[in-house]
Amino acid sequence: MTKSFGILFLFLLLTSCAHSQQEEPHLVGGRCEGCEAVLEYGDRELTAVDTLPEFKSAAKKLKLTGTIYQPDGKTPAEGVVIYIHHTNAEGIYPTRGDEEGWAKRHGYLRGWAKTGPDGKFTFYTQVPGHYPSRNTPAHIHPYVLEPDGKYYWLETYFFEGDDLLSNEHVSSSPRGGTPGVVKLKKQDDIYVINRDFILGRNIPGY
Repeated sequence: MTKSFGILFLFLLLTSCAHSQQEEPHLVGGRCEGCEAVLEYGDRELTAVDTLPEFKSAAKKLKLTGTIYQPDGKTPAEGVVIYIHHTNAEGIYPTRGDEEGWAKRHGYLRGWAKTGPDGKFTFYTQVPGHYPSRNTPAHIHPYVLEPDGKYYWLETYFFEGDDLLSNEHVSSSPRGGTPGVVKLKKQDDIYVINRDFILGRNIPGY
């Protein structure tokens, strides 16, 4: 075996091993309707900031921020995809009619961000409204996809002071490690939410 052939063989072997160790996306934490939507960003280049449709025209603009930490709760987690979706101010998941995949259910008010070395993410969107039936508090659904392929849903965002909020919406062991009930803070002409997450915290089977 020549030296150059040996180097090539070693390179191919290492590449093959590395490829075989890459994990495919896999759901953890129990059953989840719609969790696969976190995978639907396609080939777009994700950054730590995403602006959802209708943000500029929204009557109640919302800035949703936070930091995602490793399971130790201290080290920022890089390369984590976080996906959110929610209703518009009328409590509807709006669609345009050409949606595919989970967008048919989640509507177009959805977005993806990917954390950098500091673990931070930001979404610019709008404050959601109650469902027209007014039997559920206004809320935002978050999900994460970890670099190793694990994906799962996190505790739903609810809003402090919502007249439809009850004890059944408050978990003593919130998925992601932080309470889902958050306070809307008004800063100039925009509402702000800041909530952090810890990977794997209170996720069954993690």
